[in-house]
Amino acid sequence: MAVYKQNYKRYDGPITDRRWRFTILPRYAFQNVFETRFFVVFYVGCFVPSLVALAAIYLRANIGLLQSAGLGINIRDFVPIDGTFFLTLFRVQTFLTFILSMFVGPGLVSPDLTNNALPLYLSRPFSRREYVLGKMCVIATLGSLITWVPGLLIFLIQSNLEDGWMWSHLRIAAAIFIGSWLWVLLVSLLSLATSAWLRWKPVAAAAMFGVFFVAAIFGELSHDILGLDRQWGMLIDITEVMNMIWTWLFQAQTIYRTLPVWTGFISLAAVYGASLFMLWKKIRACEVVR
Repeated sequence: MAVYKQNYKRYDGPITDRRWRFTILPRYAFQNVFETRFFVVFYVGCFVPSLVALAAIYLRANIGLLQSAGLGINIRDFVPIDGTFFLTLFRVQTFLTFILSMFVGPGLVSPDLTNNALPLYLSRPFSRREYVLGKMCVIATLGSLITWVPGLLIFLIQSNLEDGWMWSHLRIAAAIFIGSWLWVLLVSLLSLATSAWLRWKPVAAAAMFGVFFVAAIFGELSHDILGLDRQWGMLIDITEVMNMIWTWLFQAQTIYRTLPVWTGFISLAAVYGASLFMLWKKIRACEVVR
């Protein structure tokens, strides 16, 4: 049938409530993310550390079975379930979240900028804030499912297996939840910001790698070059900044490698602010080329 014979009608279907309109973006983004088999295999592999932790907790809870079998293994001394145990698991989970953000983040914003699709989004009742929030929800959801969700589940299982353990380790549950969200927000903002400024996906992924690892090298070199009493160069190393905050959350350690923990929060806030500023400069309905 010819185009001019088509009768176009206004959309009469259900309309998403304005408060939840940003969820339209992750709804379709998830379909694109899980199209590749490689990513599906990788994401399933992200749950392996949690399964290993559950196995260790199960063996520790059933120590009587191991001793009755004549193995002579004192699993309670070998695998103590404390803040160090959960912090080790947490660091592995957050590293996997970083790799995940390198896969997913560069493909969320750069295609819209490259193909000039932002005017189509923002010409509708859809704000820049909702656009960024919708894109962030993709990484935040995927990251949450491999960080604080299994972490709190493991915490509850351990609490159920050992009487009185929960009340003496409530700090661990708070550390898992708060630490996970601080990290998820960090990698989400950085991946979206690099994707917005570097529109080519491989370059954006390489920039994510550089932000974390190249900055770490400069931070370590500054200690030797400047010869300062305190390792202030560590504050440009995002990985060490997060380790500083996580150590305080899990183990209440207020000094990390000669620096107080509050300096890490200031550095983290600066990264958040810089990422949001970069997104604010690029996420616009039109672009002026001079």
